[in-house]
Amino acid sequence: MILKSLSLVNYKNFESKSLIFNDTINCLVGNNGVGKTNILDAIYHLSFGKSYFNPVASQNIKHDEEFFVVNGDYNKENKSEKIVVSLKRGQKKVIKRNGKAYNKFSEHIGFLPLVIISPADRDLITEGSDTRRKFIDSVISQSDKTYLDDLIKYNKTLAQRNSLLKYFALNNTFNKDTLEVYNSQLTDFGTSVFNKRNTFLETFIPIFKARYKAISNGNEVVDLVYKSDLFETDLNTLLMQVINKDKMVQYTSVGVHKDDLIFNIDSHPIKKFGSQGQQKSFLIALKLAQFDFIKQQSGFNPILLLDDIFDKLDEERVTQIIKLVDDENFGQLFISDTHAERTEKAVKQVHQSYEIFKL
Repeated sequence: MILKSLSLVNYKNFESKSLIFNDTINCLVGNNGVGKTNILDAIYHLSFGKSYFNPVASQNIKHDEEFFVVNGDYNKENKSEKIVVSLKRGQKKVIKRNGKAYNKFSEHIGFLPLVIISPADRDLITEGSDTRRKFIDSVISQSDKTYLDDLIKYNKTLAQRNSLLKYFALNNTFNKDTLEVYNSQLTDFGTSVFNKRNTFLETFIPIFKARYKAISNGNEVVDLVYKSDLFETDLNTLLMQVINKDKMVQYTSVGVHKDDLIFNIDSHPIKKFGSQGQQKSFLIALKLAQFDFIKQQSGFNPILLLDDIFDKLDEERVTQIIKLVDDENFGQLFISDTHAERTEKAVKQVHQSYEIFKL
C-alpha cells in the first residue's frame, strides 16, 4: 500500500500544498514551524479521519478560513484509491472513498493501516490510563471491525447509564429495572472488549519485548501488564456491587473504561524508574510492535510516520530504526527533521530510494 500523492487546502498552516511521494522513503525537512508535522498529521487524518495531535476538528482549519480539504491518492493491491477528508465550520466532517461518503467513520478505520512515532507518544508514559486505553483500541481496531463496533456501543451505553445516575440524583428517585437494562448491555459489550484486549496482549507483549531487546542493547527486562476490573469477577456482578457508590458519585465507577496498561522495567514502573533513553526505547518498541501486529493481522505494510525523532533520539538509535526499515521491508516511510544533511546521511545508509522535500 502506497500513498502516491497528497494535496491540502486550508489545512493548519497550509493554504494550498501538493506533494508527489516516493514509494519508499520520504523526508520532510525545514525549520521549526514550516509545517513538517502538519503534513504527517494530514496523512494520519486520511487513515483515521482525525488529527493525531489536535482532537478539536475545527482547529485544524487554517486561521480565518471556513473549511479544510485533505486529499490522498493511494495504490492498494494494484488499485487506485482516492480518500478525501473535508470539514466546514459548523458542519460534520466528511470522509469519502472514491467519491462516496462513509455513513460511519468506523467503516474506514483499518482500510489504510498506519503507525506514527512522535514525541507526543511520551503521553503514553506520563498521562493517565485513558491515553493507554486509546493506544490498545487503536491497534486492535485497525484489524477488528467487531471490536470497534462493540467499543462504540459500550461507550454509548456507558454515557446513557451515567445520564441515568445523574437523573436519579437530580430527581431523588431510583428505578432498578431501567438500570439493570443498561447493566446487561454494558456487560455484553464490555465482556467482549475485555476478552479481545486480553487476547491481543497475549500476542502483542512477546512482539514488544523482542522489539525492545533489538533497539535498546540493554539487559533490562520490560513488560506490559493489563489491569482490568474484569479479572476479579464478571462485569454485571461488579456493577451491582458498586451501585450505592455509583449513585453517590453519579457515574459508573467500574468497567473496561477503567482498564489500564502498566509499563514496567525490571518489575518497576518505567515512569518512575526508567531513564530517558530507556523510556524512548520503550515507546519506539511499543510502536514498532504495533507495526508488526497490524502487518500480521492485515497482510499489509502499514505506512510508518517518524515525526521529529532525530531531535529526541541519538543518531545511533535513529540509524538502527532506519536500518530496520531496510532489513525488514517496512513499506513506505515518512520522516520529518529540521536538518536536511542529517536526514540524508541517515537514509543513505539504507539501500532504498528516497525523496527529500525542503519546506
